[in-house]
Amino acid sequence: MCRAADGWHAVLRIGSVEHRIWSKQPLTAGAHYAAELPLDYSFEPRAHAATRLWRAMNGRAPGPAFHRLSKQRRERLCAALRAAAAYFAGATYRSIAEALFGEKRIPDRAWKTDHLRSRTIRLVKSGLAFVRGGYRKLLGPKRKDE
Repeated sequence: MCRAADGWHAVLRIGSVEHRIWSKQPLTAGAHYAAELPLDYSFEPRAHAATRLWRAMNGRAPGPAFHRLSKQRRERLCAALRAAAAYFAGATYRSIAEALFGEKRIPDRAWKTDHLRSRTIRLVKSGLAFVRGGYRKLLGPKRKDE
C-alpha cells in the first residue's frame, strides 16, 4: 500500500490474482468497505473487477478476466511489437521477416511480391500504431469520445 496525491493505492493478492484498490482514506484491517462505481464509460469493466474481488474475498474462483485475449491475438501482438522494435533499430523488412518467420521461408527471388513481405509490413505498421498509443484499445471498451 502506498500514499499518492489522489489517495491510497493498494495491491491485494488473493491466490494468484492481483487486485488493485484505491481509497481516499488508508485501509484498515477488519473494517467494512463498499465499492463505489461511477456510471461512466468504464462502469462495465469496473463492475466486473469488483465482482472478481468480491468472489476472491469470499473464497470463490474469481472467474475469467474481463478482456481475455485469444492465443492468436497475443501471438500477433508479440510479433508486431518485435517487428516494431526491429524497425526502430534500423532492420530491413527482409531481416525482420527472417527473424519472425525463419530464413528458410523467405524466398531469394520474388521478395517484393511475396506474401510474407506484405505480412511483415502489416506487422510493423500495427506494432508502430500499438507503440504510439494503440495499446489503450486493449485496456477497455471503445470510448464514445475517441
